[in-house]
Amino acid sequence: MKRHAEIVRYRAILEQKLAELLSWLPKRDDIVIEKSADELDEVQRAAERELAVRNLDREARLIRDVRAALRRISAGSFGICLHCEEEISPKRLAALPWASLCIRCQVEADGSELTALAARDSLPRLQDAA
Repeated sequence: MKRHAEIVRYRAILEQKLAELLSWLPKRDDIVIEKSADELDEVQRAAERELAVRNLDREARLIRDVRAALRRISAGSFGICLHCEEEISPKRLAALPWASLCIRCQVEADGSELTALAARDSLPRLQDAA
């Protein structure tokens, strides 16, 4: 279990990160679809919208992760891996205070995710071959 002073420090870090992320939410205006007579402008604006959507998606995911970490602090389970229930290393928490998995479980999860993505991406090719 983490010491009280560490938990207080992590809570402050997480609350500051959450406030920072929530202040970025007005960026939704970057997604506005504007029509242009110039085809190159249309392509550029579409690329800019795609980038804005990806950034908002990443920020929304991070907001969920930070809020979940704050809930784990309140529940007394902060710093414990959600998968194996082992303690998350202090180095990992220092780098990513919202981490919910230890390094070993995160690597496994990333591998599973990559395998699932590869399988999903290969499905259309398999269907085209049939």
